[in-house]
Amino acid sequence: MSGQKKSQIAKKTAERTRVYVAGETPLVEAYVDLCSRHGYGVVFSWNVEPSSRPSFAPGVKKSESVPKNSSLGIELTNTDLQAKRKNLQKLDAALPATSAILSSSVAVSASEQAGWINGRHRLIGFSALPTLIEKSVVEVAPTVFSPKETMEVVARFFQSIGKEIEIVQDRVGMVMPRILCQVINESLFALMEEVAAPQEIDSAMRLGANYPMGPIEWADKVGVRQVYAVLSALQGDLNEDRYRVAPLLKQLAETSRA
Repeated sequence: MSGQKKSQIAKKTAERTRVYVAGETPLVEAYVDLCSRHGYGVVFSWNVEPSSRPSFAPGVKKSESVPKNSSLGIELTNTDLQAKRKNLQKLDAALPATSAILSSSVAVSASEQAGWINGRHRLIGFSALPTLIEKSVVEVAPTVFSPKETMEVVARFFQSIGKEIEIVQDRVGMVMPRILCQVINESLFALMEEVAAPQEIDSAMRLGANYPMGPIEWADKVGVRQVYAVLSALQGDLNEDRYRVAPLLKQLAETSRA
């Protein structure tokens, strides 16, 4: 690429609304790609550098520093709450006072996260889980600190990237992530108890419940660590036996890198 073309791309990127995305793979990659495809200038950082680095659109930049002109921060960590808190505090300290922060709240409530930062009014929770990002609807959870203006900013952002929002209560797991992770967990109990083989479990759910994929296959797509994080948070929050993590899921999560 010529120097002139690079200069033109840099200029166009600077003119676009800028968002900063932080968190874990593959959620960061999905939202970086989604935002850049819809005309946003994107700067991002990973909690841990992935072994295979994806190819992003021209103008997307990796940086540990949050640009001062960012209009929105997006935090996408579900499995490491210490890293999540650190990312949110970095965003809160660097973003302009008028910028909202969208944070995945499937493993920790948005209200609890808001307590980690000074600008608690600017944080809104949403459902960020691998494979659910592809859906046209996204669950959004405002907190008791969320003013109407912040919700309006969030609604416009999701509309701009082709998504409708569904307002849900600010509870761990939200709706679809909670249900999906429970189904996956139950399928691993069935597998562990030798009720059926993985392929048979998947076929039964695809054909019998019209699922787009079987729960074992879905677990691979979502990532067992993500599923374990959601269920562990639900059990900690509600202390109900129905959210008890299957020993096989725990074992897989503890030995998995994704």
